Amino acid sequence: MENVLDLTGKVALITGGSRGLGAQMARDYAKNGADVVVVSRNKEACEEVAHEVTQMNRRAIALSADVTKMRDIQSMLKTTIDEFGKLDILVNNAGANATNPVLEATEEEWDFIYNINLKALYFCSQQAAKVMIPQKSGKIINISSIGGSRAYRNIAAYGASKAAVMHLTRTFSNEWARYNILVNSIAPGLIATDINKDDLADPKVLDRMLKMIPLRRLGQPSDISAMALFLASDVSNYITGQTFIVDGGKSVE
Repeated sequence: MENVLDLTGKVALITGGSRGLGAQMARDYAKNGADVVVVSRNKEACEEVAHEVTQMNRRAIALSADVTKMRDIQSMLKTTIDEFGKLDILVNNAGANATNPVLEATEEEWDFIYNINLKALYFCSQQAAKVMIPQKSGKIINISSIGGSRAYRNIAAYGASKAAVMHLTRTFSNEWARYNILVNSIAPGLIATDINKDDLADPKVLDRMLKMIPLRRLGQPSDISAMALFLASDVSNYITGQTFIVDGGKSVE
């Protein structure tokens, strides 16, 4: 049977690619034929994921970059083009959060969240688009959150930044559609990753989380990666400017 999600011949760059959702996307893209650029500030962790990709007979490079810095963004794009000659898929997966009531939040927390969740996404997309425009093709996939469409206590700055991700997704898609650059975002719900494994080890916390999800299970990185694979593939070539919620039904309660 034909693989409709085939990415053979495609080159994908994934920020925040050294663990969690990003690492899973790197694996799944490679399984479906893509060559992958794995980016995060942790070079060693990126190299581990890149090694997994090469074990699947795909090409991969691991890059250490601070995606809040323009020089690092431009450098990672240059390295990608020098190595592969093109860029077909950008996944803006790098993200940050800080949990605090509004009255206790600090300026440093605000800047930390917005630099990674918005500034990095904005300029990574800008620089990637400059590569994709001459190609007259490209896919940009942004990772938002259900926190961007619903109000949750203690994550006001994070939620506002993820709402802005949804807006930028629509704006980018509108500006770049004429170049055949398709821009979409994914809004995950509660996903089990390394970041929250300590919380999930507490049965009471886990039970409370599960009661909020109609499917009564936490999402897995593979659930988000499956949507990212769909959006990267040719199956989604008539879809742009959309945000896809993947949350086990939580947001419809």
